[in-house]
Amino acid sequence: MKNIKFTDEHKAFRDSLKQFLNKEVTPYIDQWEKDNKIPREIIKKMGDMGYLGINMPEEYGGMDLDFYYSVIFLEEISSVFSGGFAITFAVIQYMSSPYLMKHGSDFIKENYLTPTIFGDKVSAIAITEPGAGSDAANIRTTAKLDGDHYIVNGSKTFITNGIYGDYYVTVVKTDPEAGVKGVSLLLIDRESAGVTTTKIEKLGWHSSDTSEISFDNVRVPKRNLLGQEGLGFIYLMGGLQLERLAGAIMGTAASECALNYALEYMNQREAFGRKINRFQVLRHRVAQMTADIEVTKNYVYYCAQLQNDGEYAVKECSIAKLQSTELSSRVINESLQFFGGYGFTEEFKIARMYRDTRVGTIGGGTSEIMREIIAKMVIDDVSYETANDSKPAAHAATKTNSQATINTTNTNQEKNTTMSDLNLLEVIKTNAEKASAIGNSLKFDLGGQVIVIDGTGDSNVVSENDQDADCTLKVSKEDLADLLSGKLNPMNAVMGGKVQIKGDMGVAMKLQSLLG
Repeated sequence: MKNIKFTDEHKAFRDSLKQFLNKEVTPYIDQWEKDNKIPREIIKKMGDMGYLGINMPEEYGGMDLDFYYSVIFLEEISSVFSGGFAITFAVIQYMSSPYLMKHGSDFIKENYLTPTIFGDKVSAIAITEPGAGSDAANIRTTAKLDGDHYIVNGSKTFITNGIYGDYYVTVVKTDPEAGVKGVSLLLIDRESAGVTTTKIEKLGWHSSDTSEISFDNVRVPKRNLLGQEGLGFIYLMGGLQLERLAGAIMGTAASECALNYALEYMNQREAFGRKINRFQVLRHRVAQMTADIEVTKNYVYYCAQLQNDGEYAVKECSIAKLQSTELSSRVINESLQFFGGYGFTEEFKIARMYRDTRVGTIGGGTSEIMREIIAKMVIDDVSYETANDSKPAAHAATKTNSQATINTTNTNQEKNTTMSDLNLLEVIKTNAEKASAIGNSLKFDLGGQVIVIDGTGDSNVVSENDQDADCTLKVSKEDLADLLSGKLNPMNAVMGGKVQIKGDMGVAMKLQSLLG
């Protein structure tokens, strides 16, 4: 399928990558599956070719290319008939190392990010725990500050690259009593004293290593903190969209690969004196799968464009991940059916694809979680009318004098407060003056009104003068009031679509310091 965003340079990159994979990967996949391990040599070769820093700045060893190169990379590594191989590199490049780039200190970038880009170190992301999967806010792994070190205790599970990786971007609770505001990200070396790993035997992804990790009084240098303490959950929410988009790209690519593989077989296999691709019932199944793949792939490409343009597309990426991974399970299941009994044997690669694709609807947020995120945005999102809009607002609270009524909590008593009672500009000014200069510009688009915080100087200057900003937060006055009053949690606001982010996600994360 052609796409106008794929230039001649993109096509040349795809051709080069295909040649590399055909020479260095495809001939050895079967052995790596038997070994239950991807050799470090191929990871190093991938790094030497520049394939592990496609979107990273050149100063850290990356190629600094647009996101469409990553689309190509993910599609091609998902077409070598090994989900285990594909996920190994997806985790390195799109699920763990971006946190180092966005939130790591110069020390972390020099000692961990650059070696990862060059293939000298392997990274992993450690979020899931035995009692907390998609519910990342309820993790129990703790990190207590002790001088210049954090003491980490707890456990993680289902960690890809957990056995053979060199370090983990680990989600910890630095303040167990603070809820999401107590979550932080720590970089923990696998060889640290007190870290133990246990390999998990899996249904699929045999060539990748997946493990349980235990932390027993592990001492982690304070300098290994990513970003600021207490902002880990915000960082996660910023990174999960890329992870889910990567999963969506890989899902559609796997569907396409499986169907093409099945078509080759159907053109060779005969039954009742003719090739099975001449039977109408099978032809129509192929036609429907082709249509489903094309539609889903085009939507995924649309999401890739949003990613390339710097959009924080929660709903779109959730839809893409849901549709693509569900499609992959269905297409590969139906493709296996074309092989009959042979599809149930290890002789044909469709059996491996059948095993590997099943985890797609689980990892990176289950299909159920994706549906709940979408439901919150479609059903629970509040639509507000402007002062000059006579149309009724759906799902809105009672309106008074064209201003929405909001609820704030004061000494455990619920009371109604109209927007006119809450001067947003003054509240933001007060909070911004107390906070340190954020170093960037941040704009609130309130629909007909803007509030700009210019923190590029020695202090934060607040005004209503509309101007370009490093990051723009589109939010209703009512929801902003709830954020300022503490009634609305920032992460819930973002995940629920009440706050839409355009621009530098790192600037948006500084909102926490301005909420008072």
